[in-house]
Amino acid sequence: MAVKIRMKRFGRIHRPFYRICVMDSRTKRQGKAIEEVGHYDPMDPDNKRGVKIDLERVDYWMSVGAQPSEKVAVLIRKVREDKFTATKSAPAITAPKEPEKPAEEAAPAEEAAEGGEEAAAEESAEG
Repeated sequence: MAVKIRMKRFGRIHRPFYRICVMDSRTKRQGKAIEEVGHYDPMDPDNKRGVKIDLERVDYWMSVGAQPSEKVAVLIRKVREDKFTATKSAPAITAPKEPEKPAEEAAPAEEAAEGGEEAAAEESAEG
């Protein structure tokens, strides 16, 4: 059985909407799908929202031999690029760093702490 990843047309006249499906290549366009892995709305002005594909399922089906149609291959490539650029360009959110104290200010505080311990040790030895 040859399996294809292709689109089923829904919607009305002059307002198409497609479901991206995994189907046997011999079935009709509107025939029964093995699995639906996404959708595509060509009329959506924001193309990023108009395409939604479950890439994990597409990768699985392609690993077992499913072939995408030309248009679906373009859409898959587009979604992968969008996902890659979104994760690559997004700034990492981290907690604000505390300003570092200069080494000169930190040193006297350490000396004072050491001096206090020595003084306490001398008093206990005398007493």
